[in-house]
This record gives sequence, structure tokens and C-alpha cells, in this order.
Amino acid sequence: MLGSALRIALAQKPLATQIEPGKNAAHIAYIHGDTLAVVTGTTYQYTVDTPEDKGLVATTADVTQLLLELTSKDGAIQKYSITDKQGIAKNEGTVVTGDHLTVTAADGKSTKTYQIVTKQMAMTGQLVLDKSGVTVNTNNTLTLCFKAGQRSPDVTVNIYLPAGINADMDNTTVNVIGRGDVKLKDLATQSIGRTGTHYSYTKVGDVAISRSAGGGQKVTFTHLDLRPDNGADLKIVFQNVNLNHTGDYIFSANYTTAQPERLTSSGAEQVILKVSNTIAGFERVIDKNLQYNETADTYTSATFKWAADAQIHAQLLQSTDKGKTWKPSTTARLNFKNSTATVSDLLPNREYAFKLKVADGVNKGESNTARFYSGKLDIKSYGVIADGAEDNTDKINDAITYLNEIGGGTLLFSKGVYSARTIHLKSNVYLYVGKDATIQAMKGNDAPETTWFSDKKYRSGLSPTDFNPYADPENYMTKQDVGHQYFHNALFFGERLDNVKIIGNGRITGNGNLVNGDRVMNNAPDNRADKIFALKQCTHIEIGGLYRKEDLWYDADKDEPYYMGKGTTKLAADNMLNIDRSGHFVLLATGTDGINIHDDYMGKQSVSNSRDIFDFMGCNNVDATNIYVKTTSDDIIKLGSDCSLGFTRPARNYKVRNIIGDTNCNLVQLGSETADDMMDVYVDNIYVLGANKAGFSISANDGAHIKNVQLNSGFTGTIHSRSKMYRCSTPFFVSISNRGRVIGADAGKYAFTEDGNKHNELLIKNVNIGQVEDIKLNGVDVYEVYGGSSYSGKRWKTYDGTQRKATPIVAGYKLPDAADVDGGLDFKLPNGKHTGYIKNITFNDINVLVKGGNALADTAATPPEMGVGQYNVGDLKVQPSYGLWARHVEGITVKNSTFNYEKRDSRYALFFDDVTGANISAVKVVAPQDNHALMGLKNASGINVTNVTWFNGQWGVEPKQLKDVSNISGKGLLDIPVK
Repeated sequence: MLGSALRIALAQKPLATQIEPGKNAAHIAYIHGDTLAVVTGTTYQYTVDTPEDKGLVATTADVTQLLLELTSKDGAIQKYSITDKQGIAKNEGTVVTGDHLTVTAADGKSTKTYQIVTKQMAMTGQLVLDKSGVTVNTNNTLTLCFKAGQRSPDVTVNIYLPAGINADMDNTTVNVIGRGDVKLKDLATQSIGRTGTHYSYTKVGDVAISRSAGGGQKVTFTHLDLRPDNGADLKIVFQNVNLNHTGDYIFSANYTTAQPERLTSSGAEQVILKVSNTIAGFERVIDKNLQYNETADTYTSATFKWAADAQIHAQLLQSTDKGKTWKPSTTARLNFKNSTATVSDLLPNREYAFKLKVADGVNKGESNTARFYSGKLDIKSYGVIADGAEDNTDKINDAITYLNEIGGGTLLFSKGVYSARTIHLKSNVYLYVGKDATIQAMKGNDAPETTWFSDKKYRSGLSPTDFNPYADPENYMTKQDVGHQYFHNALFFGERLDNVKIIGNGRITGNGNLVNGDRVMNNAPDNRADKIFALKQCTHIEIGGLYRKEDLWYDADKDEPYYMGKGTTKLAADNMLNIDRSGHFVLLATGTDGINIHDDYMGKQSVSNSRDIFDFMGCNNVDATNIYVKTTSDDIIKLGSDCSLGFTRPARNYKVRNIIGDTNCNLVQLGSETADDMMDVYVDNIYVLGANKAGFSISANDGAHIKNVQLNSGFTGTIHSRSKMYRCSTPFFVSISNRGRVIGADAGKYAFTEDGNKHNELLIKNVNIGQVEDIKLNGVDVYEVYGGSSYSGKRWKTYDGTQRKATPIVAGYKLPDAADVDGGLDFKLPNGKHTGYIKNITFNDINVLVKGGNALADTAATPPEMGVGQYNVGDLKVQPSYGLWARHVEGITVKNSTFNYEKRDSRYALFFDDVTGANISAVKVVAPQDNHALMGLKNASGINVTNVTWFNGQWGVEPKQLKDVSNISGKGLLDIPVK
């Protein structure tokens, strides 16, 4: 007979046929006894191929999904099979009530049958703690993340906290779908972002705290819009958590949807925090400096920290055989006052494990284990074949996962060509691309993510008569171009990550397998990737070559960048990270803060198949330094804010320096996506080789406030050279329109007359016109003002009269007057304003040499207002002046500047239309041909002109001083004459 102890042990041991939900088992409600409950319900879910009216889908699992969500309770190997009511094997199709699951143990003899029932419930969500365990009686910060199993508006979430974990309205914070951390008490007043009046939400949500059974708390969040999917729906941070009892602390949650039906999850969302006497929070300290700087001890030393009694005395143990044997760390330096330990002189290229051993006291025993890899982990150790043909995706992702799991590390791509589909970046993992290494994209990248809304009504095109972007005011998927709203379809993808670097002086290429067109989603499923890096709501990001302290500049004779050494020394740029054939974007960073982009060479090996370079959408604290772009199709440095996160986000604090390049678009562009504000942007030292739009552009189209933008102010460092612009359609283009592509926007079609021209187009009815103010442009020499980018082929095609050319432009926006609209205007904007003015703009020390050659008749040109979908210099046709044209401006200063032309031009040098408050001083111009006026004024006031010199037809010929005038005004056309 069996002894009693053995009988008890066998009774307590889980049977080999017992099962439990696996990780992220969204379709399993619960497993109880011999019953397996599977959720059933409906939700909206669109792929890029789903027809517009077919997004309503059932959430019940099919056979394959269900089997993938099961796992054995004791870790044993099991086999699963499903049969229907008649006992017939079921290998496909939806699971229904009456089906049976049979679990067979590894021995093939033990089996158990579970009855399957379906329950009307929401899909099971996920609950995750940032720590698995803490030490008793120590202060900790805990982060709890919740993600609903399915999307819905107007969601209620209940978070159940165990006794001892106390949420507080003042000291507990929450972040809802990545909107930003706020105290619980401030959730109801947190900004919902910039919206039109037809968005159904006026606040992010509400929260209440109540006591639950067992002495714990229930934290209830209500009226949450969880239609956007941005990773964790709730990130809750508890401060000063100090638990005075050991044991398991169970957190749980459930949530209730509102659409398309009301469903509540089962509450299977659970996570356990283990509290022990021994030190449980032993972890490696990660350096999150945004500048990678490798030193002799970068990979041979490590620092650790823990939370425990400062009086403990412990020994640091280390292992190099994955914890099989341990020995004291002889180089360890322990600081018990600060609870830190540092080890040095580690042997290179091996995995170390470390733990604390406490000899006595309340924390007696051994801590949890922390790991460290002492070197750059060569990806080839994972069996990767660097021949350019092998698909290495899975092995690369496995290596990244390993480094993430040990607390972070650097993955080395040594000599070879590495092909991959989509590489999943993870927190605290750096990718180091060696000089002779290439990472190249393959076809078959991750599919674009599914979404609550369809975007098929609007995927590309900017027609001023296209109503589709506004058809559903709440559909955030139609408020920006298709490339901006999908993130998974990239060579490198990361979401809600912290501390990621891609560095080195090797090469990363799209290899012709990344698409650069707006109709990418019309392609076959294996050809929908359109970006190299897609980063969504991340922090602490670095992408670039090996750091150099010197400034990058351009050698016109060699047509190559170089670093500025001492004196006239030109240093080789062989430290740069080479990127090419990037598709729509090199980098699409959305809602990402703390970015350092530096020492990047775009297009060295190939200039084909490249569009936008660096796009920052709603990002903050961004540095971009030492960038060279041989040529590309679209913007090189682009700041904006769109609605792709399901809400808007302001952008602030940019330091941009030493940007050199040629583009079919703009070198530096603020906009055109301007759904939220942009402020404090500092750009120094730019060298425009060609730009078929503008060298420096600001396009406020969607209601944003753009403020404090400075070019060559020296804010980022020394102004080492005068900035230069060559072959731009216009050097400067500062504009406002009222496209209003924000959530809640409403548009209407209106027929109106403008300057005798008939229009029949959209006007935005409930989004305020944007603002642009405090713009300072300094220290630029402008030559060859025509659209001469080499993107189309020849480097560079000289001006032949066919290329676009335009005057430097500053243009606000004015709605049509009611009297000019058929039937009048039936709306007022929320702030009651009819015109969006550009305010306080300064041109200082700007030298402009335009092509010229325009006839006297062009002085009568009246560029049209920039309607919906119009934000390009070409939309303004011909300007009545050659040097500077400004309209709808309050406060403009032009000083210490020159305006000249190559070929005699009959237009005004400067023209101000609806301009209030202009100060022109220390300016030199060439007088126009057949035109006895240097400046033209129309409905202008407060115009002051001092110390203006004009030349007779040609620079330097017969210089004369224009008579100073002050406070000139005029309701009609008014010239400031030469004579």
C-alpha cells in the first residue's frame, strides 16, 4: 500500500491532462472542472482588405485559434483534438457549444475530455505587472498595464487591487491609450487633444475608487474611448508601495464594451505579485543616455540595484554557466547605503548571472537573478546565415527577445548581408550594424494592423472637393495619408518601447522591397511594407552612425559630405550609418519622445525608391544632427502632428543641426499634418542642394498653433557657416490653410467667387484656422531659385525656363466673405475668426538671388487662397513680387537682407497684401524693369521703411537711397515709388 505522504503528494500533483489558458488567451473565458468556456460576441475589425461595410465580425474562436491558446498546467507535453456533438473530428471552423476537447498526455494513455460551451462575453484582456516580485517592507513603484481583448468606445474597466495596494487620487497615475500620465484626480480634465466639435468625447474618462471584498480596492474607469489600439490601454503607476506581509498578491480586472454590443469580460485577466523576505527586486541598471559612446569598460562592467533595508550586508555572487555554479564576484563594489553594486573586469562575450546572498537579518537568503552579456552578441551565434538570401527574421527576433529578457544588451551584425521581413525591436536592446554588414528588407513583412474603423474612403489624394476624409468625423483613420496610420508593415517595428538604439557604420536598405506610393494597400499582401523604422509611442531612441563631435558639411567639388576638422581640414565621413531605398519613410516616429538621430548618410549606394526621410509626428525632445541625403522624393526633416493614434499630440523642443540634402519636396518641413501644436523648433546650419518645393517650409493646415521657430539662431551650437539654398522652387514657404483634418471635423461644399474666379469646393465649418507666430529666419544665402532637384535624374539640370520658380512666400489664410458665397456662409468657426494671420515673422541677413524674367503684367497677379487640400507653393501660381510676397500677416520684419535677380524682372521687389505692422530696414534691392515702384501694398497698414538701397536694373549699378517712410497705410493698391 502507498504511504499516506505519497498518497497526499499524488493527490496534490496536477494530472498530466489538466490545462489552463496560455499567454494572451483572448478567446478563453474560463476552465472549470471539465468545462471549457469560450467567449462569443461581435466587434468591429477591419483589415486593409475588408470591404467598408463588412467590418462587423464574430469573436468566437475557430479550432486553430483555440488550440493555440491552450497549455498544460504542469508544463507537460500534451496533444489536443476537438470533436463535434457526434464525436466527429473537427479540424476547422468555429467552435460551438457541444463540441468537446480531448487532452492526451505524453504517454498516450491518459486522456481527459472537456465540454466546450460558448458564453456571451468580451474577449479576455491582458493584465501585466512590471515586477514579478518585491521584498517585504520595502518601498517600491509598481506599474500595472491593462489591455482590453477587443476595441470599443465608451468602455468601463474595473481593476481589482489586493489588500495592501492602495490607489490614491493624488499619488497614483494613469495613462489611457498613450495619451500621457496624469494623476487619477486629473483624468477627467486631461486634454483630449485638438478636435472639431463633432467628436463625441469631451474628456478622456472618469475614475472612482471603492473598497472591494477582502479589504482591497476596486478602481473603476468609465467612458473610455478604446477604439484606438496603441498597446496598453491603461498604464497605472502606484507610488510608495510597501507591503508588510509575504505571500501572493493577486491583481485582477474586467471590462465592459458598449459597441457593437454590450459585453463584459470574464475576469480571467489576472496577475500575481510575489512578496518575499528575500531580496526580490535585484536588477541591472540600464544606461539610457541618448548618445551611444562605447568605452573600454562598456561591456566589461555592470551595475545593479535593489530595494531593501540599507543596513543589510550581502555578498554578490556570479555564475557563467547559467546558474549551475556560483562564486563570489571578486571585483564587486557594494554600496549598501545606496543599495547598489558594481562589478568590473568581466571576461568578454559571455553571459553572466548575478545575485545577492544575504547572510543574516530579515532579508536572509538569496535574491532573484539578474543577467548580463559582456559584449556585443554576434547574431551569427544564433545560426543566422548572412548570405543575402536566407530569411533570418525569426532568428534575429529570437536574439532580440533573449537580450530583452536578460535586461538588455547589444546585438552585433558582423560582416555579411542579413535578409529579414519585420524585425521586432524591444526595450533596452541595441542593434549594432558593423562596417561590412548590411541588413536588407525582404518581401512578406508583417501585415498592417487591424483597426476599428475602415480607411478605404480615404487612402490618398488631396482634392479640395474630396469629402471622404470628413464623412465620419470620428474616424481617425481618414485624417492622414495611408503611410502614416499603419506601423506593423515595416522592416523594424516598435511600440511602447523604451531605450532602443540602431547604430553603426554599416548599411540598412529596403532593397527595393519597400513601397513608396500612397496606394501601397492595393498591392498583394506580401508587398505592403513601406518604411524602414516604425516607432509608435516609444521613448529614448537613437538611430545613427558612430558619434563624431565635429560638424558635418558639404564639399561641392566632390559632391560629398565631410566633417569639419581644424582649420580647413576635411575629415572622411566613414563613420556614418548608410540607409537607402527606404520606401515611404526611413523613420516614421509617432508619439515618441526623446529621439537622437545623427550621422546618417541617405542614398550612398542607391537613390531609388526613397520618399520621406525622418517624419516626427507628435514627438517631443528630438535632436537631428549631421544628416546627408543625396536625393529623395519627399521631406528630409519633417515635423507634424496627426490623428493616427486616435488622438492628437503636440510636438515641442526640436534641435536640428547640419542638415544637407536634395529633395523633390522640402528640406525642412513643419506640417503639412498639423492637427496639434508645434513649438520651440531650432534649426541651425542647413545646406539645400535642391528642393522642388521649399528649402524651409511651414504649412499649418489643420488648426495647429505653430510658435517659436528659429533658423540659424545658434541655439543648437555654433553657427559654423552661412546656410545655403540652391535650386529651390522657393527658399521659404510659410503658409496657413484650413484643411481641418482632425477628429470631429465637419466640411461642406460651397460655391464662391474669389477675385473674379469661380470656386466650388470644401470649406471646413467647425475647426479653427491655425496660427503661425514668432518665426525668425537668419543667415541664409539663396541662389538658383527654381525647382532643380536631381531626384528626377540628372545631377543637376540647369534652369531652362520649364522648371517651377516662386518668390519667397508668407501667406496666411482667409475664408471667403459671406457676400461672395452663393447663399452666404451658414457657419462660424468656434473662435469666430475669419482669417488666420501669420504673426511676428523676421527675415534677417537673408540674401536672395532669384531667376527673374517676369513681365510687368505679373504685378497684377493675385495668388488664390489656399483651400482644403492645397498647401504647396505651386497652388499659389505667380506672385506679384520677385523678392518677398506676404499676405495676411501681422508683424513682419525684413532687415539686413538683399533681393536680386539674374534676369530683368518687372515685378515689385516686395509686395504686402493685408499686412499690418511691417518694418523694412537695411535692405538692398534691384529696381524692377518698366515699373516705377519697389514695393507694392494692398490693404496694408503700419508699414515702416528705413535705409533701403536700390540699384538701377542691375546689382551695384547707380545705388540710390529710398526715402524713409513710416506708418504708411492704404485700403486699395498702394505703391511705394522709386521716385
